[in-house]
Amino acid sequence: MDYRRLGASGLKVPALSFGAGTFGGSGPLFGAWGNSDAREARRLIDICLEAGVNLFDTADVYSNGASEEVLGEAIKGRREAVLISTKTSLPMGDGPADYGSSRSRLIRSVDDALRRLGTDYIDLLQLHAFDAGTPIEEVLSTLDELVRVGKLRYVGVSNFSGWQVMKSLAEADKHGYPRYIAHQVYYSLVGRDYEWELMPLGFDQGVGALVWSPLGWGRLTGKIRRGQPLPEKSRLHDTASFGPPVEDEHLYRVMDALDAVAEETGKTMPQIAINWLLQRPTVSSVIIGARNEEQLRQNLGAVGWTLTPEQIRKLDAASEVTAPYPYFSYRRQEGFARLNPPAV
Repeated sequence: MDYRRLGASGLKVPALSFGAGTFGGSGPLFGAWGNSDAREARRLIDICLEAGVNLFDTADVYSNGASEEVLGEAIKGRREAVLISTKTSLPMGDGPADYGSSRSRLIRSVDDALRRLGTDYIDLLQLHAFDAGTPIEEVLSTLDELVRVGKLRYVGVSNFSGWQVMKSLAEADKHGYPRYIAHQVYYSLVGRDYEWELMPLGFDQGVGALVWSPLGWGRLTGKIRRGQPLPEKSRLHDTASFGPPVEDEHLYRVMDALDAVAEETGKTMPQIAINWLLQRPTVSSVIIGARNEEQLRQNLGAVGWTLTPEQIRKLDAASEVTAPYPYFSYRRQEGFARLNPPAV
């Protein structure tokens, strides 16, 4: 397993990490992902650790805390062998104190997560969404306190816009608070929006990407084909509305390119899609998920080899779309390109 620095920090993370959203799954979304109990989770974690995958990502909102509880039970007796990443800020109830990143909510959420995980510290806490109703200085000063008392090691964010990340980093630098070292983002061959603003920001500011849904919300498994109906057992029937949309023709173009590269490499489509991500700038780790041992072992096969430059160009061409304003100008017009050479 390749280990990479997470952003500009000293924390080393594996190129592949494991998403524990399938642990204790319940409800229309997480129940469709999987519902591994502690015994099953322990076996999946065994396989991960054997392969060098020691970062496990979860969130308080995953099955209303059940994911954290199952993960905590599954890592008992080997806490020092693993890195735990969890997230908070999304609603955990209907009350006004049940969502957001206020001082009181963050302190309570971290204590609740520590209890569910059965640990006294979290390696990486990420804010699951930007809270426009709480001053950034209040958020950062609270995170600073939680780091100072040893409950958190590092802090990051997830699903922030570029200005939200940059303003937070500026406030952190101004007051000497911990900087966000990670941004957990959606990025895949059928969803490359991350490249337009967040990737250059991460490159410039030392914020590493932890990639969620690298298979485009389950679309790049190889089961979806041009001119064929969605497979009966596909979880997309129940979960497509929760995830990022993809136009059919764009998906089919990418699938055609994946087919061609699979023929050349002998690798599966998911392995190729994940390997492509691992070649991208600022990507520190790609989060893989699995409902069972077979899926996990297949996804672990995404490392230990590398796509050729020609294969990468083929996938790039098939997956590229026109950037939105103002970014398309910098790609199409020579004057813009000279003034703003690509940083990544």
